[in-house]
Amino acid sequence: MAQNTSLSTRNLVIYEVYVRNHGHNGKFIEVENDLERIQALGVDVVWFMPIHPIGKLNKKGSLGCPYSISDYREINPEYGTKADFSQLIEKAHTLGLKVMIDVVFNHTAHDSVLVGDHPDWYHQNAAGKPVTTVPDWSDVIDLKHPNPDLSKYLIDTLVEWAKFGVDGFRCDVASLIPETFWVEARIQVDKVKPGVIWLAESVHAGFVEGRRRENLFAISDSEVLRGFDMTYDYDIVTIWQAVVKNKLPVSRYLEMLRFQDAIYPANFNKLRFVENHDQPRIMDLVPERNKALAWTAFAAFNRGAFLIYAGQESAANRTPSLFDVDKVDWKKYELSAFLTSLAKLKKDPAQQFGKFIVVGATPAIQAVWKHEGGNLFGVFNVSGEHGQIKVNIPDGEYVDLISDKTCTVKQEKMQMPESACIFRVPGTLSDITPFYCDLLDFSLH
Repeated sequence: MAQNTSLSTRNLVIYEVYVRNHGHNGKFIEVENDLERIQALGVDVVWFMPIHPIGKLNKKGSLGCPYSISDYREINPEYGTKADFSQLIEKAHTLGLKVMIDVVFNHTAHDSVLVGDHPDWYHQNAAGKPVTTVPDWSDVIDLKHPNPDLSKYLIDTLVEWAKFGVDGFRCDVASLIPETFWVEARIQVDKVKPGVIWLAESVHAGFVEGRRRENLFAISDSEVLRGFDMTYDYDIVTIWQAVVKNKLPVSRYLEMLRFQDAIYPANFNKLRFVENHDQPRIMDLVPERNKALAWTAFAAFNRGAFLIYAGQESAANRTPSLFDVDKVDWKKYELSAFLTSLAKLKKDPAQQFGKFIVVGATPAIQAVWKHEGGNLFGVFNVSGEHGQIKVNIPDGEYVDLISDKTCTVKQEKMQMPESACIFRVPGTLSDITPFYCDLLDFSLH
């Protein structure tokens, strides 16, 4: 697995922006003017969904999808100019923010600048026409990997953007491109800008299995990790979504977290989220507000980087369209303080250097970041229940690091939080016992 040593990618807070729907006019300058507020949330990296020109041929919606790109090396004039984007990057850097852009190297628009000059770079049907291998993606056509000339063009493109000032790449459907490409791309980019952050949109496990069944190419998360600092959590997201919809017990999701610990390299890193541009908003998926906040807090507390999708700080309950103007309803940023407290805790020494242990599933998830310099103990009321809950920490008064309110633990019991609470607990916590799920336990009888 690749490892970025310039900063702890496990503790990053990433903020996702879709320029078209972020500000009133959908311009870079509006995002630039919002950077101070974004930085104040505790964000480390601003990820821009594709900033390139969008294809017009066979487009979806009135304006087309940003993932249907006509030119990887240019800027969508809808957003501004390259100079505007450069100015935005400079402003971000002055605020201590890094800038990540979307990389979409599995496919292009039907009218990409590459189609006419390099038809051999594409998957083609029997008639020699470029096609997509995913029928639902009708507005794009697939590049055909591996191809040395194609790879050089794409890697040179990444090098150009790194020189331009970009600090990271979020790579769309990275699982559909050979890992050898990503490893080489990283090597070449590192020559001009060491420490670039690499985030892979690794795909759903069912998507990998389905492609392989159809004799189409796809690689596993373990293979993807050879070229990336972190991958998406899509390998288990469908199970998590079933849990939050009450179709599966909470223990099933915690079981899968344990399964990740077993099947990936010891230093693996996942991007944890409760929503993104391809998934339902958490306030839509979990209409009970406190339960939605509990799941959000656990995602941030979990091992891995944490994603905030623009609008999440305003408790948005609708995922904006990719294909049309569909502005974020910013309201009053009512969850800013909540998310800021979670982001701040990502930098706590316990989360940076400690060991993450899940210690309970019901009636609330309980988890610990165990660290000799001080532990963090979290209770996440994903069930929405009330009353007392047993906790395995010393009796005493604790300050909730999310709400700043005091909570009393007496005879190893405390009041269940409305959504979530996180305490700093001194000592060694030597008697902490991990929560184990029966389905993964191995025993001989």
